[in-house]
Amino acid sequence: MSDIKKEFLKGLWDELPPFRVLLGLCPTLAVTSTAENGLGMGAAVIFVLTLSNIIISAMRKIIPPKVRIACFIVVTASLVVAVELLMQANAYPLYQKLGIFVPLIVVNCLILGRAEAFASRNAILPSIADALGMGIGFAASLTFLGGVRELFGNGTVFGIPVMWANFKPAQFMVMAPGAFVCLGLILAGMNAFNRRQSRKKGETESAVQNSTCASCGACNACDGR
Repeated sequence: MSDIKKEFLKGLWDELPPFRVLLGLCPTLAVTSTAENGLGMGAAVIFVLTLSNIIISAMRKIIPPKVRIACFIVVTASLVVAVELLMQANAYPLYQKLGIFVPLIVVNCLILGRAEAFASRNAILPSIADALGMGIGFAASLTFLGGVRELFGNGTVFGIPVMWANFKPAQFMVMAPGAFVCLGLILAGMNAFNRRQSRKKGETESAVQNSTCASCGACNACDGR
């Protein structure tokens, strides 16, 4: 159970797809002009990623190694067609906003990467945990990025006005260059946070070691230093 939990949690921070391992950047940059678009694309990816991991994991022993990538693409393409039909039937305005990037999920490097690196080599339960963690992390990242761009570009979040009355939106944020700038700032912030956490961890470990040496006076491992 601990292994399954670990596989799920890694996609929420340590291997966060767009911000840590930089996977799936095409839809991340292209569709996140609003939080709604980011959430919609994220939900579609969760659906495709989870079911593709399940199918590929279940068939991993019978898929010929020489054609495994082709098989992965066929499975993913079938699921993407299902997603398109569902979105056309139940969320057509969102489907129109996402446009070509819904069918392009077929070649999303996140989907194929998890199929090749994980689902094709592991059992079904760990593969489900991996897919859900990566998918939720991806959806949260797109929603957050879309929310930030929408906030400063339109003064709204999910279409709801949240800024003051005389706020002047920075239209640059909802344009293509704004996506790169916003992504870069988020990456810089996450790297700074990780460096700070590593520094704190190092200081804590140093303090524990010094406390241990002081309690024993001197030890062979560090000669009292």
